Amino acid sequence: MRLNSEVLQNDFVRLEPFSDACKEELRAACAADPATWNDLYPYSMLGPGFDFHWARIGQEIAEGKTMGFAVVVNGVCRGMSTYIGIDEMNHAVEIGATYYEPSARGGPVNPSAKRLLLGHAFDCGATRVQFRVDAINARSRAAVLKLGAVQEGILRQDRVTWTGRVRDTVHFSILADEWPAVLDRLDARLAAFAV
Repeated sequence: MRLNSEVLQNDFVRLEPFSDACKEELRAACAADPATWNDLYPYSMLGPGFDFHWARIGQEIAEGKTMGFAVVVNGVCRGMSTYIGIDEMNHAVEIGATYYEPSARGGPVNPSAKRLLLGHAFDCGATRVQFRVDAINARSRAAVLKLGAVQEGILRQDRVTWTGRVRDTVHFSILADEWPAVLDRLDARLAAFAV
């Protein structure tokens, strides 16, 4: 597996590799929903937390561990999604650190972005794409299941969030031989938005 950092695009979203050009729009998108950062995410991209984690993600990108994308809708960055834990030797990667401002939720943005990220990963040789979701994040758990991912289990008390809450993490995956069926489902969902 060899993931390439490149622009990924379809009719609904454009995924642009992280750059300083998207930084301030992403900061504004993150500031649009403080409750999500305070209640659900393991780290905060609010206030000074934004600059700290922007730099951390940049370091992980430089080390080849992560590949971050700005999620651009109608020319404006409305969120982010990331390849995490890139494991070329084992042909595996996680899609995570996904956030969309509230105006970008519930429509074609998430299935479009996941369609692009999953397709790119499998086209680049991935045999496994995984997702890890906070057990209390019902919206994200439902979205991952709706993609067609398989729930593999729950790791109990495996992560401490930035607020000190100890979270349980639900693990999901899609395997390469499952991708054609997942692709068909995603394309059917997206076709409904195009009407």
